[in-house]
Amino acid sequence: MDLGIKNKVAFITGASSGIGLATAELFAKEGAKVIICGRNEVNLKKAKDEIKKSTGNEVDFFSCDTSKFDNVEKVVNKIEEKYKKIDILINNAGKAQAGGVVDAPDEAWKSMIDVKIYSLINTCKTIAPIMKKNNWGRITTITSTIVKEPSPEMILSATSRGGLSSFTKAIAIENAKFNISANVISPGGIMTERFINLIKIAAKKEKKNFNKKLLEVEKSIPAKRVGRPDEIANAIVFLSSDLGGYINGIDLSIDGAFTKGF
Repeated sequence: MDLGIKNKVAFITGASSGIGLATAELFAKEGAKVIICGRNEVNLKKAKDEIKKSTGNEVDFFSCDTSKFDNVEKVVNKIEEKYKKIDILINNAGKAQAGGVVDAPDEAWKSMIDVKIYSLINTCKTIAPIMKKNNWGRITTITSTIVKEPSPEMILSATSRGGLSSFTKAIAIENAKFNISANVISPGGIMTERFINLIKIAAKKEKKNFNKKLLEVEKSIPAKRVGRPDEIANAIVFLSSDLGGYINGIDLSIDGAFTKGF
């Protein structure tokens, strides 16, 4: 199946591990020109080497704090200078942080809003005009099923990610006439370092060992297992393809049927 991704320029944030890394690797396999972005330069170099080893293809990387507009603008300018375009934007920057409305400190709220919401605003503000000029673009933003079924213990993540969904729907409507799609993917439990850390925190709070808590989580999922990063990457790449162009403004849950609503 030809996805029409070969030689497309894909910019992926939060791409040094987990879902972002799996997505970058799959784009590279499909022949896209891949640029990965994250805060930790050491981890980005490791990711670059891993992608080279698994696909045989080179990727560019930039260490960048996407919550700061001037940082994003500098990186985007460099990418456009080299490639003359940016076709695909994958917004995966951010973190998952536990905390209730009372015990979460003010700094934690500010950090989550900066990293999640401002990162999305900054990338779209700089890259959407490039896509409009070329009359082609695909934007996919990674949130979480916690948006659809929030819990008090994860209110920081639920609140910040809810903003991403609303923003993405608005830019989908605004830019559809320019052959630009903007969609959200809401993963459930995916076996990443971030997910493992959350299980560790929950296990400690409930005075259980890690394996017991993980088993409880798996039993709560109808599929009876936690997902893999590549299972999210597969959907991201399809939505970014020519074949997925008419899918626009959706919020797709990928969670082994965990989310109860439609």
